[in-house]
Amino acid sequence: MADRGTLTRRGLLVGIGAAGGAGAMYAAMGALGLAPSEQDKTFTPPRQGDFTLKGRGAAKVVILGAGVAGLTVAYELGKAGYDCTLLEASDRIGGRNLTLRGGDRLTELNGAAQDARFGEGVYFNAGPGRIAPWMVTMDYCRELGVPIETFVNSNASAYVHTEGRTVRNKTARADMYGYVAELLAKATHHRALDRRLTGEDRERLLEFLRRFGDLGPKLTYEGSERRGFTRYPGMDGGTALTSPAGLHEVLAAGVGRAITNDFGYDQATPMFQPVGGMDAIVTRLVEAVGRDRVRTGARVTKITDQAGSVTVTWEGGELTADYCVTTLPPHILAKIPHNLGALVTAALRTPVPVAAGKIGLEYGRRWWELEDRIYGGVTETDLDITHIWYPSYGYHSERGLLVGYYNSGEPAELYGALTPEDRRRRALTQGKKIHGEKYRAELLSSVSIAWERQPHLQGGWVRWPAFDSSFTLLQRPSGRVYFAGDWLTHLVAWQAGAMESARSTVTQLHRRVTASA
Repeated sequence: MADRGTLTRRGLLVGIGAAGGAGAMYAAMGALGLAPSEQDKTFTPPRQGDFTLKGRGAAKVVILGAGVAGLTVAYELGKAGYDCTLLEASDRIGGRNLTLRGGDRLTELNGAAQDARFGEGVYFNAGPGRIAPWMVTMDYCRELGVPIETFVNSNASAYVHTEGRTVRNKTARADMYGYVAELLAKATHHRALDRRLTGEDRERLLEFLRRFGDLGPKLTYEGSERRGFTRYPGMDGGTALTSPAGLHEVLAAGVGRAITNDFGYDQATPMFQPVGGMDAIVTRLVEAVGRDRVRTGARVTKITDQAGSVTVTWEGGELTADYCVTTLPPHILAKIPHNLGALVTAALRTPVPVAAGKIGLEYGRRWWELEDRIYGGVTETDLDITHIWYPSYGYHSERGLLVGYYNSGEPAELYGALTPEDRRRRALTQGKKIHGEKYRAELLSSVSIAWERQPHLQGGWVRWPAFDSSFTLLQRPSGRVYFAGDWLTHLVAWQAGAMESARSTVTQLHRRVTASA
């Protein structure tokens, strides 16, 4: 028997547990070498990451949602010694990171199931499809060993279709840039800008405009080889396109959005994609976290925050942990009974879910390469399909799949309300206006997704009316419940947003645990 005046390790741990809760007790057990062996199992990534939690913290954490945000939370906490369990309402892991291949089945709320019949090596990124090089997603691909390849985001040979007129992207840019340059050059030449420009400034600006718009000697735009060719130069000079339409027609075409679509900070040339499908990111995250830590088919029905723990109830089970991180969409989470308070509920109801949709169209021959000479890239339109994406992989293969529409908002709601068969018919009718009858006649198979009809998600992403107090409130914990997801960043709808939010949340939680240890 130990001396009554001696503090045993057991007594110490009991005292720490009483004062600081299970998290503090686990941390102390780790420091004394008494923590369960599985707490010491850490994932060694192929390459060192750029983000690491400092120190160890052995608390039990339940994570709601096994999408990119939830998996990233579990991955980063797991490396620091936390015991994480993920609860996923769906029967699959990945959330909106969804890649469909031959043999997969897609079901929707109140809709018929679709079976993917794609050929070998053909896949459809029904969710995210591209990554800008500056995004943290690239860092996770490097750290997890996910091979990447170029996603052709901007292609001068793709088309712009507006006001019933289809031209190459390069042609639309050349004409718009040319006429804008001409107007500004004439204003400069006639000294209309003298209040802003010195004589030297004026000459430099004129020289730039001549190059920018490919202007003629009289500072006029009369067309240019930049517009493209009907027959490209080879043994001779080729046959350039005829002279452009007039300024009025070019302006009336309304190509501004289409030719500046890749100017935004969230776009880039080039962008990137994982080799073989976007879900490679999910696959590697699950391998790192441990498949046994993810429970699918667990739809949460109640969240109870308590003095020293959190209890999560789902259909068929209940789990009590030291902390909870919920990555569920806010409009879904707002409907789950909880005791987090009216302010949290109101904040969760503030962002509005946005409809989004895509259709994958598989063809037996890659006619866009053979006949249109388009290798990757995006055709921009003013039709309700919005975009057509050409595949940036499998060049010169026999089969191929293009994205026949990628839309959001009202156009997505329109397509989402249709049956899969009617979505396909409408998409083919619209795409035929650009590519001709082969677009419809040569189709092998298709699968479409309406994200607002996906169970447990009910939206492609959310839109905040303003990044106000509700936004900042949810970036902080409510008791022992933390929130994470792309919807809590300024990168809404991007995997990078989910990952950035996950990093912020685990940092807050880890500081709290280690401070109480």
